[in-house]
Amino acid sequence: MNTSTQTPLSILVFGATGGTGKQFVELALAAGHRITAIVRNPATITQQHPNLRVVQGDSMELNTFAAEVDGHDAVVSCLGVKKLKPTTVYSVSVANILKAMQGTTVKRLICISSSAIEVSPKLPWALRMLTKYVLSRIFKHIYADTRLMEQILKQSSVDWTSVRPPRLIDKPLTGTYRYAINDYLVRCFQISRADLACFMLDHITDTQMIRAVVEVAN
Repeated sequence: MNTSTQTPLSILVFGATGGTGKQFVELALAAGHRITAIVRNPATITQQHPNLRVVQGDSMELNTFAAEVDGHDAVVSCLGVKKLKPTTVYSVSVANILKAMQGTTVKRLICISSSAIEVSPKLPWALRMLTKYVLSRIFKHIYADTRLMEQILKQSSVDWTSVRPPRLIDKPLTGTYRYAINDYLVRCFQISRADLACFMLDHITDTQMIRAVVEVAN
């Protein structure tokens, strides 16, 4: 955990009202960064901070936020869905974000994906079978759209990172995590939303993670 040592950045955040997004905003503000949060309903953010600006917008509607992107150092997407029905939130949102980044000086983009969109060979046999035959079916719509999101990222020219966490849990921040760049992580079982947010903030300027898929876990 090294968020306090970073040079202050201007960060545009999507999904700031979700479990991980809230944690990211809090950590970023505490570290001295300037945050612009794009949210559908500004009233859902009650936190007030001199470095926090809340803008009404929807990642699924490009025209609602396109003018807000320029002037930031990075864009962070903590977007996610809770329902298991077919979705395009991941793919359409990242496509819109990339369009909004075109013609600006903003090149850095970090998005949340999922470790379960691929069956890791480093998982124990039982968990590989669980991922392949149970989780992949239950979350098939979410995983399909997340895979599409990563395909869109890989076809872009921005400095993207797709962060693949395992099961997300609500536990206090520890600042301790493990990660694997373009590789599978041993014992990739779970991570707290707070530590996931911490990881994303810690590595927001990490050049090793540019155009990379990164598994992360506690």
